[in-house]
Amino acid sequence: MGSVFCIIGKSSSGKDTIYKRLLENPVLCLKRIVLYTTRPIRAGEQEGVEYHFTSADVMGQMEQEGRIIECRSYNTVYGVWYYFMAMDHQINLDESDYLVIGTLESYTKIRDYFGRDKVKPVYIDLEDGERLTRALAREKKQKQPGYEEMCRRYLADVRDFSRENLDKAGITVKFDNYNLKNCLDEVTDYIISNRK
Repeated sequence: MGSVFCIIGKSSSGKDTIYKRLLENPVLCLKRIVLYTTRPIRAGEQEGVEYHFTSADVMGQMEQEGRIIECRSYNTVYGVWYYFMAMDHQINLDESDYLVIGTLESYTKIRDYFGRDKVKPVYIDLEDGERLTRALAREKKQKQPGYEEMCRRYLADVRDFSRENLDKAGITVKFDNYNLKNCLDEVTDYIISNRK
């Protein structure tokens, strides 16, 4: 039986980089679960790599078919964006271990869907000042920087990842990403020791 390792953390904590490096690690042999989103594609992103970029209409159809595992919406300065995981033949826990990026809320919904014994949290943490510096550097690279949305995400993360919410979700282990190599080594050891 396989497991789903769910990378969670505040925006600009390094989740995407860690996710990519873990997928490249031949020792782990993790398969990825590509989530869906209705938000516009960003510079440097590719369909089916970071996300499946879709419309709210397609999402509604998938919901009617009972294929959505978890879904969350964000009321951004550009309108409502949805992010969701769908049962779409990517996942077979009888054959593989998987890696997915999500939020604290999505982690709990995925865990409740598949079971606590099959879904393991990988909480990536980073000091808020360093996180804000990284977010600003990333936003400056965009064709049309969205500083207002960057600030909204930053403030929302402070609430979403409060100590109370982490405790409620049962998150007891965190991985500090101030040093990427050390963080990757710790996460790799955690995944190896928590496989079914």
